[in-house]
Amino acid sequence: MSGGTLIALAADQIVMCEHAVLGPVDPQLGSWPAASVLRAVERKEAAKLEDETLILADQAEKAIRQVCDAVAELLAPRHGEARARELAQVLATGTWTHDYPITARVARELGLPVETAMPEAFLHLMALYPQPVRRAPAVDYLPERRVRERASR
Repeated sequence: MSGGTLIALAADQIVMCEHAVLGPVDPQLGSWPAASVLRAVERKEAAKLEDETLILADQAEKAIRQVCDAVAELLAPRHGEARARELAQVLATGTWTHDYPITARVARELGLPVETAMPEAFLHLMALYPQPVRRAPAVDYLPERRVRERASR
């Protein structure tokens, strides 16, 4: 969602269907949210932290600053510099988890130029590109007994 949100923030108007969502653009460092890395480091004395953790925190600070700058640059022409910086802080600093769905209503409350009247021609165009359905099995089939089970006989 975050990549699509960055594209949407560059637009003059964001058109969203009823169930469409945007997402936060907070940077992720591997499997860690940059904002969470910084919060964790703030809770400990620097002397008690591993060098790798301090390096990760340094990267987290840089990543957040870079994303905030990029988002503010995208938003400034329509919102002004001060408001663009405020919105960048909300979207890029861990206000929500990275997978939080920002609905059209929430996006409007943030002041983003969101319209929900989806042009019919666009819906017809999207119907030409069906998306694959991803299915994860709920049960794994194991054709043989597990080794542990055999040993307990």
